[in-house]
Amino acid sequence: MDRGFFITLHAMRRQLTAMPCDYYQIRLIHGCNRTPFPGDQVWSAVQLWRSGMVRFLRLRNREGYDVFIQPFDGDRNAGYILVDLDRAEDDIIDTMRANRHEPCVVLRTSPGHLQAWVRVSLTPLGPALATSVARHLADLYGADRASADWRHCGRLAGFTNQKPTRRQLSGYAPWVKLLYAQVRLATHAASLLETAQRRFPPAGPIHLLPSPPAAVGCSPTPAAAIQIYSRWLNRLHIPQRFSPPDWSIADLWIAKGLLRCRIPVAQVETVLRLGSPGFPRRHSDPEDYLRRTLARAARETHRLPFFAPSGLDDSPTAANPNQG
Repeated sequence: MDRGFFITLHAMRRQLTAMPCDYYQIRLIHGCNRTPFPGDQVWSAVQLWRSGMVRFLRLRNREGYDVFIQPFDGDRNAGYILVDLDRAEDDIIDTMRANRHEPCVVLRTSPGHLQAWVRVSLTPLGPALATSVARHLADLYGADRASADWRHCGRLAGFTNQKPTRRQLSGYAPWVKLLYAQVRLATHAASLLETAQRRFPPAGPIHLLPSPPAAVGCSPTPAAAIQIYSRWLNRLHIPQRFSPPDWSIADLWIAKGLLRCRIPVAQVETVLRLGSPGFPRRHSDPEDYLRRTLARAARETHRLPFFAPSGLDDSPTAANPNQG
């Protein structure tokens, strides 16, 4: 039994579980000469959960390549912002939480160096807006401004930091350790987007899909609700499991997924009301149906502390993002 492999697998899956996305960009950069490893850079969540991919990345890491990751959504930001806290103060994460800019993932990339991922939107952001948010967070928390852009990759937990300047006194490369992982949307995500737009107005138009910051911070518009529902529908593979889909099951599962992201119940209700196909369908009392669905989702979310893609766990270990 390869203990190191399972430690890496466990750490990777905890990080991916806390940063749910359909696709991820993986970058392998050699720690000494900074040259990239050739090959495909975008992998699906399904691929990354496979043991073979973990072994491939571990081999490259042993050859001297650093392993970087970013949730991927083509030419848009997937809703996650990297805050690279180089030489961070001890209480910086507590300060972020107190300001309601709670990270979903916190990594120690080497002694004294942290990286935090903050989810600011459930829908994709245009590059200009995402870069503005990254710059605003970097200024707030003294993070590396060179890393503050819409598509910057952060390190992947469970691998070693191959930078020569990060070597320990023993000569070994330090491990990238996962300090915290929890699926969540920052409480003040909406105000963060609004403030970033005011502080760093872009030269060109801002594109927020589906439309303004209200899509994450207050009641979603019909277009936003439809897109949020559709993305969760595909993420949970509901069309592949049910043909035709059972919309009551879909509503329940999507409600649970949104509640685990700390989305307020009122907003989840709006997503179901406006985004569920054909709603209210044949429900004689739509309001009672929504109330019962949300009540059940809340109960089951409380019992099940984490979300992992169904059918993707091919190891004997379980990834729990609630562990420190």
